[in-house]
Amino acid sequence: MPSKSACLRRHTEVPGQLEGRMLQGQLPNTDKNLTPTPVSLPATDPHTPEINPMPPFSIPAKPNNQNPEAKANPITPQLPMRPKLERTLSLDDKGWRRRRFQDSQEDLTVQNGTSPCRGSMQDSVAQSPACSRPLPCLSTSLQEIPKPRRATGSEGGSPSLWSDCLPGMISTSLDLLHREASPSGGSPRLASLHAAHTPPAMDLNIASTSLRTANKVDPEHADYKLRMQTRLVRTHSSLGPSRPRSPLAGDDHSIHSARSSFSLLAPIRTKDIRSRSYLEGSLMASGALLGADELARYFPDRNMALFVATWNMQGQKELPASLDEFLLPTEADYSQDLYVIGVQEGCSDRREWETRLHETLGPQYVLLSSAAHGVLYMSLFIRRDLIWFCSEVEYSTVTTRIVSQIKTKGALGVSFTFFGTSFLFITSHFTSGDGKVAERLLDYSRTIQALALPRNVPDTNPYRSSAGDVTTRFDEVFWFGDFNFRLSGGRVAVEAFLKQEPEVDVLALLQHDQLTREMKKGSIFRGFEEAEIHFLPSYKFDIGKDTYDSTSKQRTPSYTDRVLYKSRHKGDICPMKYSSCPGIKTSDHRPVYGLFRVKVRPGRDNIPLAAGKFDRELYLIGIKRRISKELQKQQTMKNQISSAVCTVS
Repeated sequence: MPSKSACLRRHTEVPGQLEGRMLQGQLPNTDKNLTPTPVSLPATDPHTPEINPMPPFSIPAKPNNQNPEAKANPITPQLPMRPKLERTLSLDDKGWRRRRFQDSQEDLTVQNGTSPCRGSMQDSVAQSPACSRPLPCLSTSLQEIPKPRRATGSEGGSPSLWSDCLPGMISTSLDLLHREASPSGGSPRLASLHAAHTPPAMDLNIASTSLRTANKVDPEHADYKLRMQTRLVRTHSSLGPSRPRSPLAGDDHSIHSARSSFSLLAPIRTKDIRSRSYLEGSLMASGALLGADELARYFPDRNMALFVATWNMQGQKELPASLDEFLLPTEADYSQDLYVIGVQEGCSDRREWETRLHETLGPQYVLLSSAAHGVLYMSLFIRRDLIWFCSEVEYSTVTTRIVSQIKTKGALGVSFTFFGTSFLFITSHFTSGDGKVAERLLDYSRTIQALALPRNVPDTNPYRSSAGDVTTRFDEVFWFGDFNFRLSGGRVAVEAFLKQEPEVDVLALLQHDQLTREMKKGSIFRGFEEAEIHFLPSYKFDIGKDTYDSTSKQRTPSYTDRVLYKSRHKGDICPMKYSSCPGIKTSDHRPVYGLFRVKVRPGRDNIPLAAGKFDRELYLIGIKRRISKELQKQQTMKNQISSAVCTVS
């Protein structure tokens, strides 16, 4: 009977120690009284590839009843020598040196099972009948055999020494066990190894890149074939290994591998394209170009940023050196989605003016549309990734001074639909003169009746439209320009307010404003609103100076330049900033601008789309202009540096 200490030691053996002892050439002692006898290894087949010889394993023999007096030699296990990589299994010296490690694309091909070099145990080692499943640790790849540390083996050696050498020799050691096993005189050594410590089933769902080459599986395995059917790959693709990989051939761990982690573009589902729902013109149709899903991608809160500005340029040919203060005010942290600039008495070179605007905004914007009526100009710049959601842009003009050969007074209207929201922008130049309020009211009435908009683009809400008022036929309306309404009371009274300290009482000034008084009566701009004014009167300045008119006419400073807005739905337009640009002094008027947040609704695809149309020529001119100015700036800085260097003779 075995002693108690032997039994206790046998049952308390740690699995890791048991496996280490088996790899040292010992099987677990099943009986303390058994007498070990040396057993020699069977001769190797001469046809098998030459492998660096390993020290023979000394395995305790079973007790022989016929020879009870037989004695066994003491066992002295030794560490096996590291196998030579040049002759591992069937690889010859030249073939091993010509071997090339797989890159990520080739490794993906191996996972798909299309490469002739599987890297599995079946291709590298003849599988033993006793082994019904390939072991993940049996691999002959050079990448899996690190350099072992030298250690002197002894029976009582430290387990850490074996853990250092184990990854490098486990492959060859178990391969020898496979070769030594035979059906006729097979040894139970390999079977005992499986029974003692069965390796866990390998998970095919491996996301780590460093583990893909190490965890090769047998493609003939039934579980492998079953799981391969669910992978997202092109099984019948004609793409060879030298062609670019399919965008669908991502990692096999989930369907989300088809989505790029570095792109903001939302993935498009094939079922949405197959349903053709975007052709129905429904607001909620999935895949619709102007539908709710597409709107939520670009505007999750359904609010777009809008810049609207007006400026009477007084026909000056000279343009400001910089338009940053005008288009890119410091109060705004971000640029706007849409820029609408209206000009009265514009400069003679309209194309140069548009080029300067585009040069300032940069390549992120394109000129969606521009229109002119005499010296009235209007330019619409939109972010280039939003041009696909705009309808055709339409415009109409009205002349209020028929006698004049030069159309200096009148109105210019531009309209289009963005997603499901229709916009109307009107810039006007009304009759001038302090006492000509009635003429300005008449200009307004002619404008709302004569502007023939929209034309081809359908009205988004025809039940709330009126044939006699163009502003009722659109969801959002912005009317801006030089309305020429003055501050009544005379110049002396107005200057008294302007000289107040510490700041000007703007509200008191607006009590004398003709436009504010007429809007309260309802005689003009019915339904329109204006943001609160906190800037000084924008008219009339001496050119290049901050002083008001010092000529003999002594015109009264006034708020002639205004930006008004109107919406079908209350609360759709929210003013964020309303101010002027005192730094631009090339005209007797100061530019006035407003920043707004406008609510946008989804639309239907049954409207005439602009299909990404924009002024391509102006876009290229703006790019060249920016490049040339940057080069000039660098050259100027270089000249300044070189001029600062002086020599002493």
